[in-house]
Amino acid sequence: MQITTIIYRLAVSLWLGGAALFTFVLTPMLFRSESRDVAARIVGLFFPGYFRWGVACGLVALVCRIVVAGKAQLAAALIIAVMLTLSSIQAFYIEPRAAELKRQIVSFETTTKDHPLRRQFSKLHGVSAVCNLSVIAGGVALVVLF
Repeated sequence: MQITTIIYRLAVSLWLGGAALFTFVLTPMLFRSESRDVAARIVGLFFPGYFRWGVACGLVALVCRIVVAGKAQLAAALIIAVMLTLSSIQAFYIEPRAAELKRQIVSFETTTKDHPLRRQFSKLHGVSAVCNLSVIAGGVALVVLF
């Protein structure tokens, strides 16, 4: 097996595995075991690294797919490019803005859901959730198909 293919598979596996673990195990566990404010603070501490990890894995996977020629590689590279775009949007646009809003919201437990800052945060959170689930779906497609 070519080293490029090994690195590609490792990058996709680490990206997908990290996203699935964070999304489906760690985050729900924190929100079940801690108050909303404490859980949000802990998750917020991990978000910058989590999203940048996705970007790093995506860049490695994309370079590997570009190095390996073939029609299947083009389809995989397109999926990776979409995933990488979504992860970059999360890392460099959504997360910094959401973090700033969280700093302005004294408490998610006491601030009403219709408060303007909470509504802004909810919108960003919704977009981020869609991006995150799309990245996971793309990762599953890469593992299954390529």
